[in-house]
Amino acid sequence: MARIGVFVCHCGENISATVDCAKVAESIGKLKHVALSTEYKYMCSDPGQSLIKDAIKEHKLTGIVVSACSPACMNLLSGVPVLKPD
Repeated sequence: MARIGVFVCHCGENISATVDCAKVAESIGKLKHVALSTEYKYMCSDPGQSLIKDAIKEHKLTGIVVSACSPACMNLLSGVPVLKPD
């Protein structure tokens, strides 16, 4: 069974100025196969990437979705050190 982690980024105020990120994360957390849904101010930051990496291990996630402001953020995450197993 899939164990999906969803990470909703505020992108400072780029997204959170118009979207209630906490409510989005809470609603998504109720979906089937979503093992974790959380929000954070800057997912592309070092602490944000650590949050993702730690959550993958702690919750034994089989896939992740990152809601962020731009593909540039995903380029930081797709360098894959966050996703590679130790």
